[in-house]
Amino acid sequence: MSTLSAVLVAAGTLAFYFIGSNWLLDRLFKDRVQPDGTSAGNHAQWGAAIRPWLFVGPALLLISIFLVYPMIQTIIYSFFNAQSSTFVGLRNYIWAVSDPGFIQAITNNLLWLLLVPITSTALGLLIAVLADNIAWGTIAKSLIFMPMAISFVGASVIWKFVYDYRGPDAQQIGILNAFVVSIGGRPQAWIATPFWNNFFLMAILIWIQTGFAMIVLSAALRGVPEDTLEAAQVDGANPIQIFFRITIPQITGTILVVLTTITIVVLKVFDIVLAMTNGQWGTEVLANLMYNWMFRSGGDFGRGSTIAIVIMLAVLPIMIWNIRRYRSEEAL
Repeated sequence: MSTLSAVLVAAGTLAFYFIGSNWLLDRLFKDRVQPDGTSAGNHAQWGAAIRPWLFVGPALLLISIFLVYPMIQTIIYSFFNAQSSTFVGLRNYIWAVSDPGFIQAITNNLLWLLLVPITSTALGLLIAVLADNIAWGTIAKSLIFMPMAISFVGASVIWKFVYDYRGPDAQQIGILNAFVVSIGGRPQAWIATPFWNNFFLMAILIWIQTGFAMIVLSAALRGVPEDTLEAAQVDGANPIQIFFRITIPQITGTILVVLTTITIVVLKVFDIVLAMTNGQWGTEVLANLMYNWMFRSGGDFGRGSTIAIVIMLAVLPIMIWNIRRYRSEEAL
């Protein structure tokens, strides 16, 4: 009931704001006519110029409060000590480039960036092509897309049961170890095995993001003109040649969008690592390292903010590239 009341109050407040502000604007900037019949000024033009800001103003205010201000404050904190009481200059950044934990987190993030976007996009494209050529393709797509409806933490809980390890002589309830034992192998502590455990964690995000890639790329494949495909068939091209020389070039833009979107998700990956290993056994990533420095063991706002700035700087070029590419497509 309280949720419904909050929604009604919010909707009512917004309606009152827009109706009231437009009414007030019309009253203040209404064209006035002098007694001699001449215009006292083009006030309506001023009103037309101000009116769009009535709609974007609240959004800009919220963005400033919840995005711009925290970003600026984080940059400032990165130049201060743990309690943000003493200016230390670049000391936190010097610590970052020489700290073994930070370097390991950077290395792991690069590994995630190298494998997850490419693998997810490739699998999504493969499934999209295959699903469009089978009778039960819609059901297959629904099953593949289903993990997208699960939170990262929920997916991690599911995969914990897949990787579960109960000791060498205990009965295994983890699917992977149960399979290994059934074929005569020895169970393994999969997520506690350094280096390889990173790949097991990546499999979770690939499992989730493949559905996203599949849906977007499936829509792009449907947009490929049939006449170009038929012309290639008439010229004697086989299905593989058609796919790589005709289809792929026409959906390259969509593939790049999918890759960059998943890349941004990977740069901010946190939930999976926290829920599965908490960064132990060599699985630390930047977001998890930032959380540990910022909120655990008393908190170090300086180092935590420094890591946050590194993540932001890593995401920024991708965002700029996406925006420029979108604008160039709009100009065509």
